[in-house]
Amino acid sequence: MLSIKGLAKGFGGRSVLTGLDLEVAAGEVVALVGPNGVGKSTALRCVVGADTADAGEVLLGEHRLDTRQPQTRRAVCALLGDLGVLPDLTVAEHLDLLARGHSVDDPDAIVAGALDEAQINHVADQLPGTLSSGQAQRFALATAMVRPWALLLVDEPEQRLDDTGRAWLGDWLAGHAPSGRAVLMACHDPEVVRRSGARIVTLEGDV
Repeated sequence: MLSIKGLAKGFGGRSVLTGLDLEVAAGEVVALVGPNGVGKSTALRCVVGADTADAGEVLLGEHRLDTRQPQTRRAVCALLGDLGVLPDLTVAEHLDLLARGHSVDDPDAIVAGALDEAQINHVADQLPGTLSSGQAQRFALATAMVRPWALLLVDEPEQRLDDTGRAWLGDWLAGHAPSGRAVLMACHDPEVVRRSGARIVTLEGDV
């Protein structure tokens, strides 16, 4: 599904990533773990081109991963930071817009299912700016539920979730494997990693 070869990135003369090699198979969850500053988030950002790598290549299947290509944007879903929102659209309207933008079949049913799966039905008619931090995180994850993807990249999805939410998250991530979807995440929570069935890749560096 995903091949990362020799990925390197530095900032201000300091190397953050040095020659990262990693493969993620279809139906696999992989967790990048390690202390802050070792390049977990940077690796994810370089994979999708949000940061430009200094060296290395990233392949989606047999082709270079290029998010400028429509087929790549359809195959790859990246949740790597604060979600960009339109302030005048409700939670449900955002999900509906995203579903229709990706031309999914029966967007109404897809959105209803995402609201239920993420357990945010009760805030469907609220504006994103009114959500609690935990609700906002579930909303961000719900955006991945209303669109097609084969590969999910997600940075610290456990952030702002309580114990119940993190247990749900681990189970939700694990549930994609049987369909052949792949997940690459940066994660600090051992329980989320365990429940997701992730293969652990430990990054080390000068922190």
